Amino acid sequence: MLVVDDLHAGYGASEVLVGTSLTVKPGAVVALIGANGAGKTTTMRAISGLLRPSHGRVVLDGREVQGLDASRIARLGLAHSPEGRKVFGPLSVEDNLLLGAYGRLPKFLGYKAGARADLDRIYELFPRLKDRARQSAGTLSGGEQQMLAIGRALMARPKVMLLDEPSMGLAPVIVQEVFRTIRRLKEEGITLLLVEQFAKSALEVADYAYVMERGHIAVEGTPEELGRNERVLAAYLG
Repeated sequence: MLVVDDLHAGYGASEVLVGTSLTVKPGAVVALIGANGAGKTTTMRAISGLLRPSHGRVVLDGREVQGLDASRIARLGLAHSPEGRKVFGPLSVEDNLLLGAYGRLPKFLGYKAGARADLDRIYELFPRLKDRARQSAGTLSGGEQQMLAIGRALMARPKVMLLDEPSMGLAPVIVQEVFRTIRRLKEEGITLLLVEQFAKSALEVADYAYVMERGHIAVEGTPEELGRNERVLAAYLG
């Protein structure tokens, strides 16, 4: 469903990714772990079109998308829930969710009606968002904003979802709730690429994982294989 091949990207004269390659199969949850500064978020940004790669390929459902605008890649079926959540603070919770469906619904008549079933699904997944549907997104707690960011991405009905550091800045009890949600998405067959600072938690939900170091993939394997890898154990799972 998603193939990244020999990807190079960076910021100005600084090259961060130096040949990153990974694959996400349909219906799989793939974890991308590594130390701060390894290039995980840059990988996500390059995949989704927020950052234009200088070399390499990104193939989404059989189609090369590297170099396309982020809006075009989103319409082709990729949703990106970014690091730091990035909700639209002045807008209501429901308006934030509706923006997630913008690329696939009529732009005028019938827009909200067309999104009703998806809104109901998100409210069933995150009941607190339903309770706060008319509340400004900027007034939500950090955990609620993360739920909103995930919900907004799901509103697009993506073929592939990128989830970048969903536990960042959250209390441990909220982190557990976020990972329960990720497990449920896995059960529903959502194809997911997950970047996560808590490597152990990420490996518990992943089908396959990549360890990134200095802009490239250093180790890869199933969670069970990585759990037996002394290098991974010492650096991330100790």
